[in-house]
Amino acid sequence: MKKILTLLLFTILVLTACTENTKKEVVKSKITNNNYKFIGESEHWEAKYFYKGTETWKDDNGVMSYSNKDNYEFVLKYKGSLKELSAMKKLKYSYKTISSSGDSNTEFTEPPKELIFTSRGGSEGGAKVGENEVIKVNVKWDDFEESFELHNNSK
Repeated sequence: MKKILTLLLFTILVLTACTENTKKEVVKSKITNNNYKFIGESEHWEAKYFYKGTETWKDDNGVMSYSNKDNYEFVLKYKGSLKELSAMKKLKYSYKTISSSGDSNTEFTEPPKELIFTSRGGSEGGAKVGENEVIKVNVKWDDFEESFELHNNSK
């Protein structure tokens, strides 16, 4: 009988110790996905800016933390024909959000083979693009220049 009580007491102690060691604090988090499509055009060009971002808020025992990760794609398209662009020697375009910007400067030794020009990027911990932002675009090709805005079409 004494052996059974000792074995039972030992089992209870082991189970209690294991239970306390595996107990974990609950971490609460909120994840927000932002998927936006900004569009706009001028007389000769049209553009789209695709933005995908993830924001994460965590409450770890009363300590709040924030992180974000995003990526984007900027697509610029000439509205005319490839033949119209065949004499183009230089193309420079830029786009600017409230918190970031991008640009491209290309010199052509041969006529362009595409009407579409693309830029991509992303970041971790950088500034995010807001839902209501207006993205400013400027395009210079040879002696011509046009500016226009992109607005969120995801609403």
